[in-house]
Amino acid sequence: MNEIKIREITANELNLLEDLLYEAVYQSDETNLIPREVVNVPQIRVYIDKFGQKKDDYCLVADLNSKIIGGVWIRILADEIRGFGNIDDKTPEFAISLFKEYRNCGIGTQLMREMIEYLKTKSYKQVSLSVQKANYAVKMYKKTGFQIIEENEEEYIMLLKLNEYPID
Repeated sequence: MNEIKIREITANELNLLEDLLYEAVYQSDETNLIPREVVNVPQIRVYIDKFGQKKDDYCLVADLNSKIIGGVWIRILADEIRGFGNIDDKTPEFAISLFKEYRNCGIGTQLMREMIEYLKTKSYKQVSLSVQKANYAVKMYKKTGFQIIEENEEEYIMLLKLNEYPID
């Protein structure tokens, strides 16, 4: 694989967030995929709707030979529709995804680390996320330092205190 660049998304690439959001939806059965229209459900759409217009919106992408293969973005989702991993109105929520053929290559970890460093430079105290318990990414989140702070039958809400990062 050639050199992957982690860089900020450009305004003319924001339309790709819909593809990335769909890829972020956990698919427990690869033979029976959730329809793409799921990205229009308000509780899911809130992760990308009018992205870049809120002061805390920020997105990094993994670029391989001028092709975006994944991304990580943050946004504070504490308005009328709260994010699944919402903690409060000061904690950004993480969303991350890679296109299938680029998963399990360390790119997700690279994206996460870059975003965590960005968050630290902006003096955020913590970052949260929600993840399905069955999602293989739980292991990556734990390895990166996220801790489970809440759970229900299907999901974890995880939190990373940025003053405790890096975790090795």
